[in-house]
Amino acid sequence: MWMILLTGATGFVGRAVLSQLTSKPHSDIRTFGRSSSFSLELNEVYGLEHLQGDINGTSDYTSALCGVDIVIHSAALAHVMHSNNKNCDSYRDINFHGAVNLAKQSINAGVKRFVFISSIAVNGSFTNFQPFTIDSSANPESDFSKSKYDAETEIINIAADSGLEVVIVRPTLVYGSNAPGNFGILTKLITKTPLLPFGLTNNKRDFIAVQNLADLLITCAKHPNAGGHTFLASDGETVSIKDFTNAIAKGLNKKLIQLPVPVSLMFLAARIVGKKAMAEQLLGNLQVDSSNAQEVLGWVPPFTMEQAMASLSENKK
Repeated sequence: MWMILLTGATGFVGRAVLSQLTSKPHSDIRTFGRSSSFSLELNEVYGLEHLQGDINGTSDYTSALCGVDIVIHSAALAHVMHSNNKNCDSYRDINFHGAVNLAKQSINAGVKRFVFISSIAVNGSFTNFQPFTIDSSANPESDFSKSKYDAETEIINIAADSGLEVVIVRPTLVYGSNAPGNFGILTKLITKTPLLPFGLTNNKRDFIAVQNLADLLITCAKHPNAGGHTFLASDGETVSIKDFTNAIAKGLNKKLIQLPVPVSLMFLAARIVGKKAMAEQLLGNLQVDSSNAQEVLGWVPPFTMEQAMASLSENKK
C-alpha cells in the first residue's frame, strides 16, 4: 500500500482528489497545507493526518514526507484579481519556490513519484488553427503561468539524476461546484439572471471537470507508465462559450436565453471596463489535444460534461 502526500487538500482541486482517494481506500493518505475548518474535518471525519504549514521556499516538509511514496502537489496560488509586483512575488514564492523546495525534499526523503499540477496557460492563452499538443512550445504570458512553467522546468532538472519520477499535468479551465475564477463568476450570473450575451459566439474551447481532473491525477500517481510524462488535461469535448454556459444552466436547472450580441462589441465593452483578459478567456479559442493520456495511461474521462454539470444542482440541495 502506497503512502500519498496530498498538498492543497483544502482547495478546489485538492478536495476533489481527496474525495476520490478516500472513496477507494487503497492507499494511506496524508495532507499538508493551510489549517481550516475543513482540515479539522480531515482528521475527525476521514481519520487522516493533516499537517499544517505554508508552501514556500523555506518550509520544512520533513514530517510531511516521512514514509511517503507519492506526492500529489495541488497547492498553488491562482486567481489573483490584479497583477502587481507583490502578486508576482507571491506567485514565485508559492508556485515556483514552494514547489521546487517540496520536490528537493521529496528526493531527499526517497519519494518515488511527484505529480505536479501545472496549467495549460504554460502553452499560451489561446490557440489559432491547431490545438495545443504535448509537442507545442511553451509560451507562458502571465506571472502565474511563468511561475508554473519555471517550476516544471526546475523540478524536471533536479529530478533528472535522482530516483524521483516527475509527472506534469496541465489542465484547461477546471469547472465544478464551488469552482473559483471565471467558472464561479459564470455560475453566479446564471443563477441570478436568465440572460447572457453569447448567442452569436462560436468559439472553440476545451475544459475539464474537477471530477475528471481528480481521476487523472490519481491515475498519474499510480500508473506504472506515467513517470516522465507531461499530460494536457481536458474532457475531450470542444465547445463554444455559448454551449458551455448552456450546460451550466442545465446543470443548475435554470432557463437561459442567449442574446445575439456581436463578439466584437463584447470585446470592445470589455476593453472599456478593463476586462480584456477575461473577455479573451471566455470568447477566444483554446483547444488541446489530450490524447496522450489515453495513449500512455489508457485514461479516458469518466464523466461527460453533462454528467459533471449535473453535480451543480445536486450540491445545492
